[in-house]
Amino acid sequence: MSEYRKRGLTRREFLNRAAGAAAAVAGAGQLRVQPAWAAGETWKMRLSVSSIDYSKVPIEQACERIAALGFEAIDIWSAHAGCPHLDDVQKRLGAQGLKDLLAKHNLKLYAFSVYAGGYRKYAELLGGAGGGVAIHGGPGPCDPKDLAAKTRAFIDGLKGELELAEKHNSYVAIENHGGSLLSSLDSFKAFADANTHPRLGIALAPYHVQAAKASVEEAIAACGKQLFFFYAWQQAGGLGQLPGHGPTDFTPWLAALAKIEYKWYVNPFMHDEPPPDEMNQALAKSRDYLKACYAKAVATAK
Repeated sequence: MSEYRKRGLTRREFLNRAAGAAAAVAGAGQLRVQPAWAAGETWKMRLSVSSIDYSKVPIEQACERIAALGFEAIDIWSAHAGCPHLDDVQKRLGAQGLKDLLAKHNLKLYAFSVYAGGYRKYAELLGGAGGGVAIHGGPGPCDPKDLAAKTRAFIDGLKGELELAEKHNSYVAIENHGGSLLSSLDSFKAFADANTHPRLGIALAPYHVQAAKASVEEAIAACGKQLFFFYAWQQAGGLGQLPGHGPTDFTPWLAALAKIEYKWYVNPFMHDEPPPDEMNQALAKSRDYLKACYAKAVATAK
């Protein structure tokens, strides 16, 4: 029996509904996932910074510093490691105040990192400010034989968050972490295979991929179009975590991003940030280093 007969629809009604559903899925991918380049053109790298790198100053000063360094977008953190920014925005500025602040500094809103507090707490704020990616972690590890089932169950459990993401024109990205369900190349593949929702993806932290002795390039390939956030972050101590400061050559990573036509931002990152002025100097070096790596990566791809 045909599918439209099963549903008690005329053929025309069924085709109209199917067309509407396809349009809705296509529309779901509109928020800042459109590439900054036309078909056939060279992949373009865009850079963002996480506000936690400036957690010792108010959000206004963090935005000012990030914009002055030439970064295009910002990832605003909730209270992980005491970062005050997102809760301050929610209580004091609100969505319109945040939009005004970002417009003042010509910054785009990329993401809210909601490891503390969770997405639901900030969903309305994120949507009201224009929408973006909400990043948080996943559950703990599982036996490899249970990976597919556990991954499917985890994704099913995100239904409520994904409904909020649809309502507030946003996305949800799960970060990989040592000792979590999403932590290995096999787990990235299992997630990509199980996930069919256009608003759910992965925030890839190479620091943890390197810690697991795995290939970052293979991790990027496994994530594919489901890669929503990329931390330019290497396994090292102190400032060595940042691009251009530690030992890792980021050129192959950027080449891998170009190969999957990554549509979001490259975000230089570290934990335990230094004082703001030192952070400025460190990020300036990372910015220039990433641009040099990008030039080599796209030249190789031609």
